[in-house]
Amino acid sequence: MTLSDKLPLAAPHVLDEQQIRRAPKVLLHDHLDGGLRPATVIELAEHIGYRNLPTTDPAALGRWFRDAADSGSLERYLETFAHTCAVMQTPEALFRIAAECAEDLAADGVVYAEVRYAPEQHLAGGLSLDEVVDAVNAGFREGERRAAAAGHRIRVGTLLCAMRHADRSSEIARLAVAHRDRGVAGFDIAGGEIGNPASNHAEAFDYLRAQGARVTVHAGEAVGMESIHEAVLRCGAHRIGHGVRITDDLSTGPDGRVTLGRLASYVRDMRIALEVCPTSNLQTGAAGSYPEHPIDLLRRLGFRVCLNTDNRLVSGTTMTQEFQHLATTFGYGAAELEEFTVNAVKAAFLPFDERTALLNEVVLPGYARLRAEELGRVPAGAGSLV
Repeated sequence: MTLSDKLPLAAPHVLDEQQIRRAPKVLLHDHLDGGLRPATVIELAEHIGYRNLPTTDPAALGRWFRDAADSGSLERYLETFAHTCAVMQTPEALFRIAAECAEDLAADGVVYAEVRYAPEQHLAGGLSLDEVVDAVNAGFREGERRAAAAGHRIRVGTLLCAMRHADRSSEIARLAVAHRDRGVAGFDIAGGEIGNPASNHAEAFDYLRAQGARVTVHAGEAVGMESIHEAVLRCGAHRIGHGVRITDDLSTGPDGRVTLGRLASYVRDMRIALEVCPTSNLQTGAAGSYPEHPIDLLRRLGFRVCLNTDNRLVSGTTMTQEFQHLATTFGYGAAELEEFTVNAVKAAFLPFDERTALLNEVVLPGYARLRAEELGRVPAGAGSLV
């Protein structure tokens, strides 16, 4: 494939924010501790006597989180999660945060989400790992009910993260398997890639493989091909969190033709999904700007790319905003947005029949309606897309 082989980018009509928000979206990479409502952080902090917040004004706190993420300072970026995790140490807080997460995602047009968190980071208040999982799952079920009452359909599964720098991965892997019929969709390993290779947790991944569990691995963000190689070929990842450094295994010849190396070919050919989070990637330095982000190239080369938020509070983003950035930058219309969403459905950690139902009953009809709006065949907003 050459870069000149690209199809025209321009859509018949530019989709507006409301059209994008109403479109059915599927989110596979979103961190619970990175997506709290600012007002909730403040209220929970006051309740437990946590006095380290930089401000107690909700609007100002939201700006502080985004500024910290945009600062280029790793210390400030990590401080954001110190504040959110500090207020996530009781079953009541976890329940509330999970319920609000489901409501917020549903209001943004998300019809299916897999939200991840690290149970080991929520034990300071005396909870057990099982109690953490039970509280979060109960919160998501409540959030689904509230969303339905508000006229929004959503289903939420969870991914349990082990931390790369810690030694509890086998314990978390067993926790994920124990709860996989009670709302847990799979396992992830997160935390700093540099100096913390996923292969340090081989025992956990071997156990997950033996149990037939679903696995995603943060890789290819701060570290390049070696991290992705390890995630896929040693850890058995079905999806890669971020994965944008797969471009290190692409080369462009003098004629403009892009050639895939063996690892990139394997990832593409085996349909291993890339959970790409553009705004977060800009903040962490994995990409310099939206126009420079490799998501469009990877999509056109045939990788199974899906679009995600990563940390909605910290990055100051939503799925609607992520879609908007790409529509503005690359001229995407309904067809491209549908492609990302279909990719996410196909990569979701759901049984095949449930993925098929989600695709045929929700996603495809919603985008058929959006395309009709885009072409001016029906009035915009004349009916729900979901």
